[in-house]
Amino acid sequence: MTLSSTSSTARPARNDATEHPAYAKVQHLIPTVEWATFVEDIDAINRLKAEQDAVILAHNYMTPEVFHAVADIGGDSLALAREAQNVDAGTILLAGVHFMAETAKLLNPSKRVLLPDLRSGCSLAESITPADIAELRRQHPGAPVVTYVNTSAAVKAASDICCTSGNAVEIIKSLGVPEVIMVPDQYLARNIAAQTDVRVITHPGACEVHERFTPTDITQIRDSHPGVTVLAHPECPPEVVAASDHSGSTAQMQSYVEEQQPRRVALITECSMSDNVAANNPDVEFIRPCNLCPHMKRNSLKAIRHALETGRHEITVDAELAAPARRAIERMLEVK
Repeated sequence: MTLSSTSSTARPARNDATEHPAYAKVQHLIPTVEWATFVEDIDAINRLKAEQDAVILAHNYMTPEVFHAVADIGGDSLALAREAQNVDAGTILLAGVHFMAETAKLLNPSKRVLLPDLRSGCSLAESITPADIAELRRQHPGAPVVTYVNTSAAVKAASDICCTSGNAVEIIKSLGVPEVIMVPDQYLARNIAAQTDVRVITHPGACEVHERFTPTDITQIRDSHPGVTVLAHPECPPEVVAASDHSGSTAQMQSYVEEQQPRRVALITECSMSDNVAANNPDVEFIRPCNLCPHMKRNSLKAIRHALETGRHEITVDAELAAPARRAIERMLEVK
C-alpha cells in the first residue's frame, strides 16, 4: 500500500485542451499534459454514443477521465444494477468488470451490452462455482443462499437472492430465517454477520484489492495524518473495519463524505474511488491508500472507444441461466 495526499487548491496552467467543458470537474485531479492526451478519445466516444444510441455505465472504480468525462451513469454495483433497468438506449457499454456487464444484460435482455475488455474479471467471481453452492446446500439444508453480485450469471442462477455491499444487511434480514449461506466474500459475510442476529455461513473468497489492507495500514494513516476520518469498505478484513471510523459500500462512503464534509478522509478501497469522490468535494483532503484493481483499469478511454467502434465485446448469457439468475437479481431489487 502506498499513500499520497492531495488537496484541490492547485490549478494547472490553461491551454486549448483545458478549455474542454469536461475538464472543469477534474482539473485538480488530472495534470494538463495528461488531459491533453485524453481529449481526442473523449470527443470520439461522446460522438459514437450519439451515433449508436449508446450509454456508458461506469463503476466508482473507473479513472476520473472515464467516470467524469464519458460516463452517463456512475455508481456502485447496486446503483448500476438499478439504473440498468431504466436505460432507454439500445446499447449499454459497461465500464467495469465482466459480472457487471452480465448483470446489465440480464436486466436488459433485448439490449446490446458491451464490455471493453473480456479480461476484466474479478477475483471474487472466480472464487466460486455452482458446484460450490450445491455442496454448501448439502451441508446446510434449508439455508437460503445469498450471493454477492460480484459473481457469474451461473452462480447467481444457483442462488436464492443476490446482494451488494450496500444492501446485504437488509437482504439477510428480509429473509426472516435464523441461518443463511452468504457467498463468496468471506470478509463481507463476516462483517455483515456482526450487524445481524442471523448465523452467516461463509465461503473462502476475497477481493484481491481489499484483502491486502491491514490494521497496520490504518495505524500508519492515522499516525501520518492526524485527525483523518477512515472509511473502510466491508470487503476488507473485519480487523480493518474495526480499526476504521465507519464502514460502507462505495455509495455509502460517497454519501458520508458529501454529507459530513470531513476535513481529511481516507477511503480504504480501490484508489480511483478517492479521485472520483474528490471531484465533487473540493474542500476535503483525501489521503489515498492506493491499492489498484487491475481488472477495472482495463477500461481505458482507448478501450472504450474501440468497443464502440467495433461492437466488441458483446456480452451474452445462456438462456437456461438467464431466467434464474435474473430472478435472484430482481428479488434483491425488490428489497428497499
